[in-house]
Amino acid sequence: MAAATARGAVPEAAWEFRLPLNPADLLRDSGPGCYVVQRVLPASELPPALTAFRSAFKAHGALAVLQHFDSLYSLLHCFQAAETAVKEDALELMMCVVSHHSNELPAIVHDSGLSRVDCAAHLNALKMNCYLLTGLVDAFETETCRNALLEVNPSGKNKKNRTKTSGSFWEEEREPVLQLLTQLLQLDLHQLWGGSAVDEEFVSLMTGSCYHILENPSIGLQKYRATREAVTHLLAAVLTHYDHMFSAIVKITQMLQHFEHVAPVFAQAVSLWATEYGLKSLVGELLREIGQKFPQDLAHDTSGVKGYATFITELAEQVPALVLANMSVLLHLLNGESYMMRNAILAAMAEVLVRVLNGDQLEEAARGTRDKFLSMLRSHICDIHGFVRSRVLQLFTRIVQCRVLPLTQFQSVVSVAVGRLKDKSVMVVKNAIQLLAAFLSNNPFSCKLSCTDLTEALKKEVQKLQEMRDRDRSTAAPVITSEEEWEAMLPEVRAATQQLFQPLQEGEEEVLEVGETVESTSEQITGLLRKLNYKSAARLTQKALCHFQGKEPFSGPAEESEEATILSVLKRLYTGSCPGENSEDSPCGSSSPQAEEVVPDKQPQTELAKQEMLVQYLQDAYNFSVKITEALSLISKMMHENCISVVQESIEFLVTASQFGVPQAVLGVRRMLPLIWSKEPGIKEAVLDAYRRLYLSPSGKSERARAQSLVHSLSLIMVDASLGTIQCLEEIISEFVQKDEIKPAVIQLLWERFTEKSQCSPLEQRAAVILLGMMARGKPEIIGSNLDVLVTVGLSEKGCEDYRLAQEVCNAISKLASNRKPALEQSKAPFRLPQDHMLFASLSETLSKGFAQPSGHWIPFMETAVTLIYKLAEGAGDICAHILQMCSQQALEKLEEADGQKAGVSPNRVSDGAGSLPTFMLMHLLSLVGQVALQQVQYLEVSVSTELRRRRCLREEEKSKKHSDSSMKKQRPLSTGNETTMEEELGLVGASADDTEAELIRSICETELLDDKHLLSAFVPLVLKVCKNPGLYSDPALSAAAALSLGKVCMISSEFCSSHLRLLLTMMEKSTLPGVRSNLIIAAGDLAIRFPNVVEPWTSHLCARLRDPCPSVRHTAGLVMTHLILEDMIKVKGQVSEMATLLIDPEEAIMGLAHNFFSELSNKDNAIYNLLPDIISHLSDPNCGIEEEPFHTIMRHLFSYISKDKQRESLVEKLCQRFRTVRTDRQYRDLSYCLTLLPLSERGLQKLHDNFDCFADKLQDPAVYSCFQTLLARFSRAGSKPEIKALAEDLEQKLSASHNRGLDSAVTCQEGSATPVTEATKQKPTRSSRHQPLSTANSGEDFVTPHAFQKQKCAQKRRPCKKAVITFSSDEENNSEDDLLAELREEETPTKTTPITRSSARRARRGNHLPLSFD
Repeated sequence: MAAATARGAVPEAAWEFRLPLNPADLLRDSGPGCYVVQRVLPASELPPALTAFRSAFKAHGALAVLQHFDSLYSLLHCFQAAETAVKEDALELMMCVVSHHSNELPAIVHDSGLSRVDCAAHLNALKMNCYLLTGLVDAFETETCRNALLEVNPSGKNKKNRTKTSGSFWEEEREPVLQLLTQLLQLDLHQLWGGSAVDEEFVSLMTGSCYHILENPSIGLQKYRATREAVTHLLAAVLTHYDHMFSAIVKITQMLQHFEHVAPVFAQAVSLWATEYGLKSLVGELLREIGQKFPQDLAHDTSGVKGYATFITELAEQVPALVLANMSVLLHLLNGESYMMRNAILAAMAEVLVRVLNGDQLEEAARGTRDKFLSMLRSHICDIHGFVRSRVLQLFTRIVQCRVLPLTQFQSVVSVAVGRLKDKSVMVVKNAIQLLAAFLSNNPFSCKLSCTDLTEALKKEVQKLQEMRDRDRSTAAPVITSEEEWEAMLPEVRAATQQLFQPLQEGEEEVLEVGETVESTSEQITGLLRKLNYKSAARLTQKALCHFQGKEPFSGPAEESEEATILSVLKRLYTGSCPGENSEDSPCGSSSPQAEEVVPDKQPQTELAKQEMLVQYLQDAYNFSVKITEALSLISKMMHENCISVVQESIEFLVTASQFGVPQAVLGVRRMLPLIWSKEPGIKEAVLDAYRRLYLSPSGKSERARAQSLVHSLSLIMVDASLGTIQCLEEIISEFVQKDEIKPAVIQLLWERFTEKSQCSPLEQRAAVILLGMMARGKPEIIGSNLDVLVTVGLSEKGCEDYRLAQEVCNAISKLASNRKPALEQSKAPFRLPQDHMLFASLSETLSKGFAQPSGHWIPFMETAVTLIYKLAEGAGDICAHILQMCSQQALEKLEEADGQKAGVSPNRVSDGAGSLPTFMLMHLLSLVGQVALQQVQYLEVSVSTELRRRRCLREEEKSKKHSDSSMKKQRPLSTGNETTMEEELGLVGASADDTEAELIRSICETELLDDKHLLSAFVPLVLKVCKNPGLYSDPALSAAAALSLGKVCMISSEFCSSHLRLLLTMMEKSTLPGVRSNLIIAAGDLAIRFPNVVEPWTSHLCARLRDPCPSVRHTAGLVMTHLILEDMIKVKGQVSEMATLLIDPEEAIMGLAHNFFSELSNKDNAIYNLLPDIISHLSDPNCGIEEEPFHTIMRHLFSYISKDKQRESLVEKLCQRFRTVRTDRQYRDLSYCLTLLPLSERGLQKLHDNFDCFADKLQDPAVYSCFQTLLARFSRAGSKPEIKALAEDLEQKLSASHNRGLDSAVTCQEGSATPVTEATKQKPTRSSRHQPLSTANSGEDFVTPHAFQKQKCAQKRRPCKKAVITFSSDEENNSEDDLLAELREEETPTKTTPITRSSARRARRGNHLPLSFD
């Protein structure tokens, strides 16, 4: 009552409640007649004050606030200190007050008898009530947002509980409050302001709460959908009734700039206002406001740009037509720096194209706008920013999928998309592939896009079109129309008409009279024209114009001259355009037959147009197919990229292309097969899904038809497939079998094909066996349950007739062993068949029968059969020994038969003077010996060793059970604590037992397999004899078989290998047969793994094959060296430089092999960095034979793997220091070029400056000086420290000074006496070719067993001639001290051979090249 008492002197209508800009303004006197809050109540007095207000409200209605405003203001003032119940009661009370007032106001504002005092009271009450209610809304909203942040890390239990209670109340009341305010604003409140506009302060008060609610970051969630709609309708009411447009535009743009989350909310709201409330101009004003932002400001205001961009994108999705109408105000922003804004505008364009500018019924203006938008989108595919390029490709993907891209734009967009496949950005490449896949899936041309088929169809239809055109030209009569005749005679008619206006000549009379009617006069004039009497016709027309004024055809425009009128009438009469001409000479009469002929000609013209459209359609389809084929070649190479998403998109595209019949897609589908071995689950699953879609979903009405289609498709893959392809396909099919995705009908059909119950070709029969073997890997019972059928059909009946079928049968049966490999300490015995099983009897019989028959497929079958015997047979050695005896017996019988004959030796027989034997039979025998020897070693090393270990583990387990409780062993498989467990003791025993077993196997191989008691020893002299006498045994196939057999026999014993390794390597170097050299390279690689210490001194001879003249030999040598180096089986100093030469090999496959090698080598820590100095040292040697350009190519590739700044800086220092040791100009240039390949950092610049003296005297060479200039030019001085800039300038001046000083001295030398040229400068490379001829690869003296003292002596002798070679003393900084102690005496050499490690370069330079081995 204090406030009422203070205001007692002032009448109620005399004071005014002014809405404050700041709540504190109500506490200060703002002038006479303004309401002022008299007292702010403390929180303890608020409950009784609210009770008094509630009582007054019941008595006086909404006007009660005039007396109790201070109480509610006090609550707003101390809102945080007030109790939750008080705040909630106050909100409910104010809602009741405003609702009651809202219901009363319609009657009040329309009451004509309302006094000014009452009107002012209601206006004050309305302002007060709305101020209090919106104040409570803001207070509750602020408290809710603050508590939401505190809930992430609540400081106390009570606060958390209180937050939930208050928050839940406001969540329930927020929407009713907004609806109440909307209901109030929909009233005609202008009457309270005297019919004028409502105060802007009142409108801002009502809308301020809405904007405050929208600032909540959670407002975009689905649970606040009703709140967003309530706010939208409230603002719509304000925009509609209270002229809030300008203020809303300003507020919305401000909020978009500062609150990113409101962009979708406002986009939805603006679209609603435009469509349901008719506020379409608001869209244009908002876009214009955004478009007026400076591009420079947008580039720096990232958060604001993101809000604007999202708003434009979302708005275009909601109301694309309205955005299209105002798009012009945004287009200039496409040239700005903000990529997000460019993305938004381009996305809006795409949305407009999809939803508005689509279809064939567009008007000309709309079609022009569409083409302009498409052109803009297409140009931004090559945008400077990767995100924009990626986004535009996504937009085009949607446009294509929605089928709104015009056919005329197809080729241009496809071409640009194919170009983006080479983009540096992974996202761009990925989206380009997606776009091309969308083009394929939605192309309007054909479901089969084969360039060959389309070319044939196009040629056929073009020829047909040409024939139609020729036929039309030959049949069409040359008809001259009346218009063409008139144009031809017009000059003469005009001249005759002009003579009418000249005086008559003497003797000229006017005898022409106008006819009685218009028709007769017209006929008369036409006849004169056809008789070429132009002057009379013109004179008669002149008279007719005067006689028949205004009558057709003698009428014309008044503004025309008389001459023009006469000519116009004559033209109409002659061409027949006037009515009433019925004479025989009239144009109509003469053109009637032509008109009759035109009607039947319409049909041929229509057919011609259709044919032209067909030709254009086929041409577009062909062009599209060519681009897709080009894309396929690029995408196929991307399947081995590091980015998983790109690989997955590539696979998806290949599947789509394959489904559309693009022939090149088949190659891509095959290339994806190796990805099944990928370690990334996503890539492996993508490959499985691709083959599942391509092959496991065949078309067919019945189960049988689908099975036939599936089998046929899988069989086609294996046509001309390599071994690697078959292995990859086997992995895929086994995965399908394990997941039961292959139906039993497919397996049944394969068995029917194999047993020939279903008619098929021999090729299909073999394919069936291969597929059964692949499936057996997933389920071995597929083969195990039908083993007898395989043996009977594949080995007994047709074994000798089709060795390839028999070989595939053996491969299929071998899956029984491969699926039952005994694991370590596995108690189950390995799967083996008894020695007398029919399988081995059939194999023995088939091998012995085919031994004496010339067949190119017997040896591959023999190798597979012997491998199968050792995998599955009990007593495999006895079976193979029996086979060897039978075959050798046949050979002896053949020799005895040849001895009994007196005829000479035929060319296909080999003879040593005592007898002769067919070449193929000797080749069969040698191959059989080598395969048995190799499998015997593998059998001992793998199967016997594993079985010994298994049995030992079983014995140890039985022994351990006697000493400990078995139940405790199950509970505690690995005990802990201080006690010594039985498992630990057994571990020590097991390690010792492993060594004992390995020593046993090694001793058997060394002493027993090749002694006189073993069968193999009888054949070794034969193998050696054939290898040592290439002149006597000159058949290429025999030489290859003998060489391969020698390599296999060498695998048995290290002693035998050491004794005959010289022979093997001599054949590898000297043989003129590429097949022999390739076989021996593979054998030498295997020997390097099995006996590394024996082969290590001969490594250089193996590396020499990297320069073999034959590409196939180089490829084989590259594969072997790749395996040995990456597995650390040989030291890699000189070998890597030889591998580097393959980077410039003319063969693409060999070059790709070298790229893969260095890519894998780079994955090892600092491998390329450590080896790079050695590579430079070897390749820059003039004697190496590498020219400068190839050297540059190699270095560019190798330096691309140096990515660490520390490594680059270290290389800068090393390369600078090497200038002191080199002696030739070529080496100077090579070193300086290598420096240009290193990005120069600040520390690198410092090292370059510190080592300037190392290369200062070399700068007189223009090439060296140019390289250093290039190196400095690449150094980025922007943002560098002042001292670094000064350092760079100083170095640049030093370079220039040294270069000029060198030029001056050179000029002085030329003027003075001639300086003798040093030997180093005279020296030239001795070889220009990379590939060395076989005869000069190594001399005969090179093939002696390398001894340490001999290598020392050679090193001492050759040391002076190697001064020009670049050597790096710092290459081995990371070598451990153990490497220097790795030299062992002969008695210290361990008996067990293990892989060697690299030797120290320092010891190598001293000549200590002893073979190394480690324990």
